[in-house]
Amino acid sequence: MPSSSSWMPRMTPWSSTPGSPPSRPVPRLPRRSSSSPRRSSGKRRRPVSRLPIASRYGRRGGLPDEPWSRGNNSSPSPVTSHMTTIGIIGAGNIGSQVARKAVENGYDVVISNSRGPETLTELVAELGPKATAGTAIQAAEAADVAVVTVPLKAYADVPVEPLAGKIVVDTNNYYFERDGHIDALDAGATTVSGMLQEHLPTSRVAKGFNHITAADITADGFPQGDPKRRALATSSDFADASDFVTKLYDEFGFDTVNIGPLSESWRVERDRPAYGSRQTVPELEANLAKAPRTI
Repeated sequence: MPSSSSWMPRMTPWSSTPGSPPSRPVPRLPRRSSSSPRRSSGKRRRPVSRLPIASRYGRRGGLPDEPWSRGNNSSPSPVTSHMTTIGIIGAGNIGSQVARKAVENGYDVVISNSRGPETLTELVAELGPKATAGTAIQAAEAADVAVVTVPLKAYADVPVEPLAGKIVVDTNNYYFERDGHIDALDAGATTVSGMLQEHLPTSRVAKGFNHITAADITADGFPQGDPKRRALATSSDFADASDFVTKLYDEFGFDTVNIGPLSESWRVERDRPAYGSRQTVPELEANLAKAPRTI
């Protein structure tokens, strides 16, 4: 069974010592729309370990102490057990590496880029018969689950309707040098994956593969129980989406730390302690706890 740690912060970095900057309110999660999945009353599939909590600051923002995300009290959706096609929107370093590991683990892959499927001939030939190239719309339509791995500045070009009702794994990071300055991100008012969730209101977005180098996706996985096994973070407002990423991480050879809702996914964004470094579960949990909200 995949190894997963459900992480909750011990206290906000900005309120831990006298004289620190004033605390920021934790944003409320959006109300469930009529198209959002309903919670089930089933029990969790597996026990979840949490860090000791010195300050449950979720209450200050009006959110329940645990869990924070929509659907995290529900049983994992059975759909995660038979998803067979991954549609990849973006065939750069991360997208092509995720495609390689997905094919290796038995998934069918439809991969796309901004230049057209004819430019992916060599990659598809390398991946073999379980992979095909298509447009972004074709990849989204074919997907049981989609992976969006495009520059953040292009996130609004991700097709919306073909991804309705589907899990979407977001690998994006904010590089203002490439994407231009985004005031809401600079001010700590939103998160990268939160922006994609707003763009895809009928999809279920989960953070994944954003704090690992592309080369390590295929080279740094280890079996369960190996002391060298690396941990990666995920975050989602939907339990089945974070469960799927946990399953995929495990198949690729990684443990999981579940940060919670997308409003907390900034903890693993660029230039924070958890970003880019190789970490075990305890190390990743420690780095998440000391992440500053803004850089």
